[in-house]
Amino acid sequence: MSAVKPLLDHVLHALSPTRPLFLAVQGPQGSGKSYLSALLVNELRSRELQVALFSLDDIYLPHADLVSLSETHPDNSLWRGRGQPGTHDISLGLQVLSQLKDGKPVEIPRFDKSLFGGEGDRVPPGSEGAVKVTGPVDVVIFEGWCVGFYPISSTELDSRWDGAWAKERVRLGIAEFVSKEDVIQVNEALKNYIPLWNFFDTFAQLEPCSPNEDRSPLSVIYTWRLQQEHHMKAQNGGKGMTDAGVKAFVDRYMPGYVFFGDGPKIGFDSQQPRWIGKSLRITIDDSRIVVRTEPL
Repeated sequence: MSAVKPLLDHVLHALSPTRPLFLAVQGPQGSGKSYLSALLVNELRSRELQVALFSLDDIYLPHADLVSLSETHPDNSLWRGRGQPGTHDISLGLQVLSQLKDGKPVEIPRFDKSLFGGEGDRVPPGSEGAVKVTGPVDVVIFEGWCVGFYPISSTELDSRWDGAWAKERVRLGIAEFVSKEDVIQVNEALKNYIPLWNFFDTFAQLEPCSPNEDRSPLSVIYTWRLQQEHHMKAQNGGKGMTDAGVKAFVDRYMPGYVFFGDGPKIGFDSQQPRWIGKSLRITIDDSRIVVRTEPL
């Protein structure tokens, strides 16, 4: 079963006649969250609903700021380039979400990952292909790999460093490239993301499952991301990462899933997510087929 039908039913049930419904969509790389979000937009628009869609990737820091972050934290392997919490422009995200909530015109920001040799940069407002939302919308969809991730306590971070992370590093064959201090800095940065998450009424989480207890559910992310890279290279004449390069690329994201991936279910400290009890977890297999859906 495709994930679009249960998610569409969920959204239609949650719609409000008086204000936009804010939906967050989270799933690991290659899980199909962007494709699912696009299909959902088409389904909603076919019902004459006004929809705004954008991604956490759209609010990456400009290239100069990404370089500055890396240079001011030279020992943090997780901030050597975009991707991790701490590499996004939170103020820009809050501005866009606020304008959408108030029904004001807004241009959706864009980040071009091909600029600066693949390091990427913010596309100037008003550039060709800009998406402008000119009036009130019924649904706002915001998707990203770490959308809804919350910080954790220092005690819990220590516990996961010695427990879950140590176990997953072995199961996933990850070299010792990240330090506990790297994770602590990302954990601190995540506190700034909580005002973004507070906009969202409901949440959809795509969660991979493992066919057996011996294999980490996270291992399929490597397969999915490799499939994406092979598809892109087949279309562009072979330009892209090697298979080893894809493995190293995905390795950088694994600490996020292990340390913060259950944030959408639990929040942080006394701050429980607004969407708890009004959201949907969609468990998918290696082929991205829905295994089950359940409340979140």
